[in-house]
Amino acid sequence: MMTLSLGRYRRLIMLAMVLALVLITVELTGLREQLSVSFLRAQLEANPITGLIAFVVVFVIGNLIQLPGWIFLAGAILALGTVMGGLATYIAACVSCLVTYVLVRGLGGSALRDIQSPLARKILARLDSHPVRSVALLRLLFQTMPALNYTLALSGVTLRHYMIGTLIGLPVPLLLYCIFFDRILLLLPIG
Repeated sequence: MMTLSLGRYRRLIMLAMVLALVLITVELTGLREQLSVSFLRAQLEANPITGLIAFVVVFVIGNLIQLPGWIFLAGAILALGTVMGGLATYIAACVSCLVTYVLVRGLGGSALRDIQSPLARKILARLDSHPVRSVALLRLLFQTMPALNYTLALSGVTLRHYMIGTLIGLPVPLLLYCIFFDRILLLLPIG
């Protein structure tokens, strides 16, 4: 009986171990201290191309270890301005969602499909009936929240539906955050 239970959750245990390994690596290398607005701004200002690549990589790692996306957006806006910072964040957020999906789905499969709860079945049925609309609405509300990324990847939604919903759902909240940070920057004495 114990073997059956461990076998059933083997993929989720592997996923948890990989995510723990990423977190431990980030902590031991000191990268976590580097994940700040000032670090991101310096990278983006130093060289736009390699800075953008570094920004995307740091966004992906930050998303995997549960850092909020607004930190990255604020750094990008400070370094690149509202429009280019917002665009860089949109690109990084989409790549981050893709990497998270591939990693989590690859390790965890569609584990949420094994849940026998009537509520879980009802939620998954709604997701199945309108996957793109569901993902887009969830992105409007929760943007790149890591827990949402993990849940959607484990839910069985296809990569195609996941990415289309993500591409449609992310622009509005990112635009609102850009406007908010732009207004905040107008109030701050910088320079």
